[in-house]
Amino acid sequence: MSHTLPSADGQDRCFWCHGTPAYVHYHDHEWGFPVSSDQRLFEKLCLEGFQSGLSWLTILNKRENFRAAFAGFDFHKVAQFGEADVERLLQDTGIVRHRGKIEAVINNARCALEMVDAEGSLAAFFWRYQPAVLSTGEVVPAQTAESQALSKELKKRGWKFVGPTTMYALMQAMGLVNDHAPGCITRAKVDEARAAFQQP
Repeated sequence: MSHTLPSADGQDRCFWCHGTPAYVHYHDHEWGFPVSSDQRLFEKLCLEGFQSGLSWLTILNKRENFRAAFAGFDFHKVAQFGEADVERLLQDTGIVRHRGKIEAVINNARCALEMVDAEGSLAAFFWRYQPAVLSTGEVVPAQTAESQALSKELKKRGWKFVGPTTMYALMQAMGLVNDHAPGCITRAKVDEARAAFQQP
């Protein structure tokens, strides 16, 4: 069951965002708002992969370091990375130094180029998996039939670190669903943004 807690400003927010001011800002201005930018979708997919086994707050605190290390998550540039870049990144103390995850980002950048050629954009592909039934925010699952289908299709296309739980976290963050808790001050704002959003 999803629930809220009062923040320092007296407003109710989703219980998970109260760790730091940066976390509250992310919750209020990013999480759940619909995204159509291919670069932002690619960034989030990569960062969700790095989060596996860690907390999102850990990744959020290192996000600027990740952006610097991975060329702003411009997948056209990252697709050109080679073994020397992998070794460079393994020495970068500002990011999560995990060879498999670093190599997955490079692999996924190459898959992203193929997807843009085939589908027109990453956004056009990912938004096909928006659930038909809107979330109430009362019960937040770890994965759904849509995230399972998205994961399966991405794996078929060669993507890595794209399991169904990771893909549901991507869908939550990028606005394919609104999982802000009932009573959260941001839930209505996300609903408004989703209503005005032009789906790719």
